Amino acid sequence: MENDAATLYCPNENCQAANPLTHKFCQRCSTPLPKNYLWAVVDGPSVGSPGEILADRYLVVDKFLLLDTKPGLLSLTPELDNLQPLRAYLRLIPYRLHVPQVYGVLFLTNGSSHREILLLEKPPLLVDDTLQQVHLGSELTTAWHDATSMRQLNWLWQIAHLWQPLVSEGVASSLLDSSVLRVEGSLVRLLDLRFDTEISPELPQLGEFWQQLVKNAKPAITEFVNRISLSLIQGKINSTDQLIGVLDQGLAQLGRSQTPTIKIITKTDTGPSRQRNEDACSPLSGTLVSKPPQPTALAIVCDGIGGHEGGNVASNLAIETIQQQVQQLTKVPYDHIDPSLLLNDLDKAVAMANDKISQRNDVENRQGRQRMGTTLVMALPVAHEMYITHVGDSRAYWITRHGCYQVTLDDDVASREVRLGYAIYREAIQQNSAGSLVQALGMGPSTALHPTSARFMLDEDAIFLLTSDGLSDFDRVEEYWETEILPILFGEANIVTVADRLVEIANTKNGHDNVTIALVHYQVQYWEPEITIQAVIPESYSAKTVDFASRKPDATLLGGPNHKTQVIPDTEPAKTRSLPLQWIVPLIFVLAAGALGLFVKQLRSPSGASPVFSNPLQTQNPAIEATPETRSLAKLSPGWVIKTNNDISLGNNQSLPRGTFLEVIQRKSNPQSTPGNFSVFMKVCANKSTQAPASTNNPAPTPSVPANSKPLPATVLLDSSQLNRFGVSVLQSDAPSPCKTVTQPPDPATQSPNNSPT
Repeated sequence: MENDAATLYCPNENCQAANPLTHKFCQRCSTPLPKNYLWAVVDGPSVGSPGEILADRYLVVDKFLLLDTKPGLLSLTPELDNLQPLRAYLRLIPYRLHVPQVYGVLFLTNGSSHREILLLEKPPLLVDDTLQQVHLGSELTTAWHDATSMRQLNWLWQIAHLWQPLVSEGVASSLLDSSVLRVEGSLVRLLDLRFDTEISPELPQLGEFWQQLVKNAKPAITEFVNRISLSLIQGKINSTDQLIGVLDQGLAQLGRSQTPTIKIITKTDTGPSRQRNEDACSPLSGTLVSKPPQPTALAIVCDGIGGHEGGNVASNLAIETIQQQVQQLTKVPYDHIDPSLLLNDLDKAVAMANDKISQRNDVENRQGRQRMGTTLVMALPVAHEMYITHVGDSRAYWITRHGCYQVTLDDDVASREVRLGYAIYREAIQQNSAGSLVQALGMGPSTALHPTSARFMLDEDAIFLLTSDGLSDFDRVEEYWETEILPILFGEANIVTVADRLVEIANTKNGHDNVTIALVHYQVQYWEPEITIQAVIPESYSAKTVDFASRKPDATLLGGPNHKTQVIPDTEPAKTRSLPLQWIVPLIFVLAAGALGLFVKQLRSPSGASPVFSNPLQTQNPAIEATPETRSLAKLSPGWVIKTNNDISLGNNQSLPRGTFLEVIQRKSNPQSTPGNFSVFMKVCANKSTQAPASTNNPAPTPSVPANSKPLPATVLLDSSQLNRFGVSVLQSDAPSPCKTVTQPPDPATQSPNNSPT
């Protein structure tokens, strides 16, 4: 008689047949059988004995490892008010690539005693179905010795990105516990979360932990890791932004020892139940693109909203706009690209596509449910990195030999509820309107749009799958990635054939919508460098850290009754008729020019005195001498002067040499960037190496031009995070200014992107 412990029940509610654990598909209805291994967070030596069944459902595999034998059923969930620790897991759902998520809670009763055991899904595991063996992923400290230089720095880079979000949730101790810090191939994955004590750990403690890794670091990066860890301990690196910047430099040097080959195939289909296809993709459906020989590889998938003469227009307009913008971005040599600026530029490209669709809606007087829109997901491979940008519920999956990982988080009601700590995801998706979008392109102004852009370090072969919900609904990717997509990585399947097969699965297993996919096959050749890379620590740095987990506010819910996406009325007060966008922009310019003219006229008053820039919000009392305000980068204002402490590359063979003076013309907030970040438009006015004594014939020195560089632009547009990263000094109000007064500050929006640092 077969042991009940070796039984896995079919998740199909119309079947629920019992199957042996060795089966991948139900022997009765051929439904894929998911094996949900769970990590039990419990005090004590174990959760039960191997082979034991808990709550008539959970098979004990090891001390704290369970298998859900009835994956088609929802797990019991508690009132979240009673389990405050759950909220940290929920709010960290944007980082679920590294942080396990809550599957449910197991309630065990033994006489008068009761236990509540937290169950976490997708822990870091190595599963061998052929041998029926399951092992925890290796500890990072154990796997460190055998990893390449690229992977060692990649692991540290991921930890640096996780530090601030985990600090904000009071669980940064998780990154200092070697038993929790696991690896799964190139990914850092946490077994569970360890809550901080009354005193939260700080960066010097992270440096002490990393110092233990120095002795087993690869020769090419031993000195690099040692320098970084000591700088953390000594406080020379005092923010995660600065730490990430230094690690980026090291990875860029190692990236020269890595040669990628990229293939992209797309496929779109109307599907069996729709009369028209509102999806769109780039490259064109059925086109195979290879890099090399092509200079650029870009994949885009859009799922249109708005019906005939709506969704298809929006999706194609989005692709056309973004293609044009990204072509400009990719003309810059990859070793001159600044990652954070590229992420910002991708967000701006999405904002431009949004505004074009929104303008089209306004011109055609489309309101409410009649407005056209589209979701978006795109992948841009650049050297050793993959940039992913998305809006809506079209998804990106990252498939390696170790697993399939969803790297985007749907912009829908269910995900929002989890991110706010209100519900467990498996429960949230069962609620009404769970799939309604909270944002999509074209439904409003770009100031209210918050695309998510992220980058991933690649040190092994991988497949990125971009897909509309025609395939991703009902967990079809999770069910079929291993049998259909994984063979590509082993050379056992052709990428074109796999694309056709995925569309077939979408149409036969789902069939409720159009389907569009893009497969990006990234292959890499790597060799250990013979050189020793150096860590360059900026002289000064005062970056402001940000909680990225909560950066994306809620947005209006979108959609229509004939779509999965539904329209829910906006809760904001109704607004009166607004001016058309094409009138608003010129009006702003007119008002700005008038205010600026008045300001310049005051500066040129016949007093004979040099212009003095002051804080416009500060009330001056002529009878009392005001105490000069301490100037800082966070308060940067027009008229202030900064000096660069390091060379800043601008792309196109241009750079600002160390010691260059820049005068602030205009400061603009970045509504689509991280909180506290802003753009600064400045005039290049002097460099200390060429500065001559001031005279009537030489009122303002001109900046020097580095050898083999193009002449410097007269103005530049920089990002505050980059000013922090490169290291700049702000001249105080009592310091003599080497710059002339700005007379005509142009709008940074009209400046060429080539003037941005790359």
